[in-house]
Amino acid sequence: MFTLTMSMGAYDEDEHERREKQASKVDTDFDDERTIYHGKVEYDSGDSAEELLDTFEQIKSD
Repeated sequence: MFTLTMSMGAYDEDEHERREKQASKVDTDFDDERTIYHGKVEYDSGDSAEELLDTFEQIKSD
């Protein structure tokens, strides 16, 4: 009985060609329309940089 095995790093030409074909395909099956969002964004700038650094130093010292 004869068993043909291939090591983990062995070169597989068929697999290489399959991957090359897969990598060379361009996916054009996507929606190319831009989505327009309406609304507003609000944010709170919060504390000043100095206050944030003081808070950070207090957390580090605990």
